[in-house]
Amino acid sequence: MTSPLPHCAEHSYDVIVVGSGFSGVNMGIGLKRAEIANFLILEQADEVGGTWRDNTYPGCACDVPSQLYSYSFEPNPDWSSVFSGSAEIQAYIQRCAEKYCLRPHLRFGQTVVSARFDEDAGLWTLCTAGQLTYSTRVLVSAVGGLVTPSWPEFADREAYTGPVMHTARWNHDVDLVGKRVAVIGTGASAIQVVPAIQARVAQLKLFQRTAPWILPKFDRRLRASTKTLFRRLPLAQRALRNAILALSELVFAPMVILDSPLQKGLELLARNNLWQVRNPALRRRLTPSFSIGCKRVLISSDYYPAVQQPNVELISDGIAGFTARGLITTEGREVEVDAVVMATGFRVGIAEPPFEIWGLGGQSLSQLWSGAGAKAYKGVAISGMPNFFMMLGPNTGPGHTSVLIYTEAQAAYIAQAVQALLRDDLRYLSVRREVMAAYHRRLQGRMRFTTWTSGCNSWYLDAHGENHTLFPGLATEYALSLRRFKAEEYESAVWAPVSESARAPSTARRSINAQSSRTART
Repeated sequence: MTSPLPHCAEHSYDVIVVGSGFSGVNMGIGLKRAEIANFLILEQADEVGGTWRDNTYPGCACDVPSQLYSYSFEPNPDWSSVFSGSAEIQAYIQRCAEKYCLRPHLRFGQTVVSARFDEDAGLWTLCTAGQLTYSTRVLVSAVGGLVTPSWPEFADREAYTGPVMHTARWNHDVDLVGKRVAVIGTGASAIQVVPAIQARVAQLKLFQRTAPWILPKFDRRLRASTKTLFRRLPLAQRALRNAILALSELVFAPMVILDSPLQKGLELLARNNLWQVRNPALRRRLTPSFSIGCKRVLISSDYYPAVQQPNVELISDGIAGFTARGLITTEGREVEVDAVVMATGFRVGIAEPPFEIWGLGGQSLSQLWSGAGAKAYKGVAISGMPNFFMMLGPNTGPGHTSVLIYTEAQAAYIAQAVQALLRDDLRYLSVRREVMAAYHRRLQGRMRFTTWTSGCNSWYLDAHGENHTLFPGLATEYALSLRRFKAEEYESAVWAPVSESARAPSTARRSINAQSSRTART
């Protein structure tokens, strides 16, 4: 039998969390609240923040109200506006990491490339790009889905002589003032960056493949008196947060349930927003050809005004590739520009393994998901992958409200699972296959009644047309389903019987964990 002692004592933990965005920081706080101190958070970048650290393009902001896009247990009375910008959100995450003393648990510059489970030892061994190894009893992926920018493969890109940058990797050394700029894409980042740079550039060539549905954005600066009220009367801020959550849940039906009367009302609101485009021909080109909600619904009150400006041209032709001076369309037209901005989103990884993972019997998660698609019980646990949990795993993405409603519930649930594992000194916990399968069948059964499966081509769907990305229900429904960890839904493995002379390693293992936990608390 392989010794249950940690492989490398200097890099051995009860829990390792991979990623330090909103989810990873939340998980760290959850572990501290559960009095689990022997944990580590590995981050490939040099700071916490995740997508809000990486996205610094002009106009970058959240499309969920700030009161809801923050931890319920850590309200911020000083949000500057209804919808906060990326820098303000990033500062909030950093403050949370400081307040809850997560800095000692953070290791930056650590890119995890693989994880393998040792069934006998009950340990995960992680390998990083820097060839460091870590051992942990529980592994939590908080990598998230908005990590890797999606770069379209256009021909002859190297021939272009000007700068090319992605919104998620904005180059602030490039001065766009007075320049001819191409923006490729009309998704969430494009409708923010276009109004932000339109007045500064000489010409803006906007390449549109698919027109999105856009609702008006009711944003405004928050008064000093409002901030004072929130500081002095936290219950008022909590009441506002709950009201916004309730309103967003009410939006679920019109946005998601296919052919509901309320869905038609929401579409009417979006069409009214579109009517500010005065030119009928341009308005037709900006009108979506699919049901509202089938793709991500966007919010903006300044995108349509920006697109109508004389220095903006909407181009619906496809892009064939680059030339030395710009882009060439599928119709053979060359569009000369001084800089190119890729507003093409991310290679969403919710339905893909965050890194190479091998579980029981050397089974690869990539192979497990390659056929029938990504499946996980409540989006957090996978059969055959013991002591491994995901945050924002399959079918946990929100289609109508704040993602933090989901991740807070996940962090609390995972912390309960870790407590059970450590309290009972189990070798491992693995969700039962039949439990996961039944859950997935129920989920996909509900999915056919949603607008997400109404026929448009979106990143929500996999190659087989199944939605393994979003949750087909209310956020509060999902959160309530995770309120209690149920051990009976999991297979548990205890340590194999050993002779009296071989019992020391198990005792030593418990002593190491107990000692490291006491040390981390002091």
